Amino acid sequence: MKHFLTGTAAAALMSLAGLAQAADLKMSHVRPQDTTIDKELRAFAAQVDEATGGDVSVSIFPASALGDYTTVQERISVGAIDMATQPAAAAVDRRMQISSFPYLAGNWAEARAIYGPDGPVRNVMAELYAKQDITMLAAYPVYFGGVALNTDPVSPGDPSQSNGIKVRVPGIKSFQLTGEALGYIPSPIPFSEAFTAIQTGVVDGVIGSGAEGYYASFRDVTKAYVPANTHFEVWYMIISNGSLAELDAEDQEALKAAAAEFEAQRWTVAEEDQGKWEQRLADDLGAKIVDLSDEELGAMAAKVRSDVWPVVLEDVGAEWGQGILDQIGK
Repeated sequence: MKHFLTGTAAAALMSLAGLAQAADLKMSHVRPQDTTIDKELRAFAAQVDEATGGDVSVSIFPASALGDYTTVQERISVGAIDMATQPAAAAVDRRMQISSFPYLAGNWAEARAIYGPDGPVRNVMAELYAKQDITMLAAYPVYFGGVALNTDPVSPGDPSQSNGIKVRVPGIKSFQLTGEALGYIPSPIPFSEAFTAIQTGVVDGVIGSGAEGYYASFRDVTKAYVPANTHFEVWYMIISNGSLAELDAEDQEALKAAAAEFEAQRWTVAEEDQGKWEQRLADDLGAKIVDLSDEELGAMAAKVRSDVWPVVLEDVGAEWGQGILDQIGK
């Protein structure tokens, strides 16, 4: 009996120890439930659960349920939220604007070299997150950005012309200046108020997202889409250093391996995914997709690089920013 009780107690203690090691990580993202990123993150969570033998579970919170992405990044920094896959918020560190630098990449091959594994922007973003007590686990390529309009486009491929169309832009200097350079009248409006602003005619369109984003959040007010390649949208899977440190070494490695696979898979489908969403804007909504020539895209890129880059470089630190551009060869 004594040996039986001792064995039972030991088993109970081992069970409690296992429970103590289990971790439930809360993951925030910005898109609604059942969108592409939501499905991919749920697959990632299942992979983590399997790889860690149930030691680590990842609970997904879509549609900014844990707060606006800027707030979420700040809360991850202090350990109040575990994880997120979302755009970089430049409110804490303006240098993070380098991630959405306009017309930095001209095509998908360039984007992967810049933002993919060991890319110059990817590496510097990891360093900037680290200064906020955040670990970057993966980059998530989304799309090249464009302009969604609730009105007919006016000279959409000619950046030398002012088109008189007022558009909502994020409260980030690079987007505001890009809107101006492309001939629009930019109006900084919080994302949460953007749909209503278009619906009520305060603005006639949006800059700052791409076809998938406009379909997800602005499909009822999108009559035309201009695939202007304004910027390359990349999100980052991030985790609080404190939350990561609470996992044992084996589970940390399993989490990082799953994140690396999550990113690698995304790079194989992202370009095709962008085309599918542009087609859905046309097929499902009847939106006009403006066909821009290589010459028009080149003129837009040249105008933005000439007018916008010097100003944004001053904002992020000219020497620091130019050092990154030099690595890219821009």
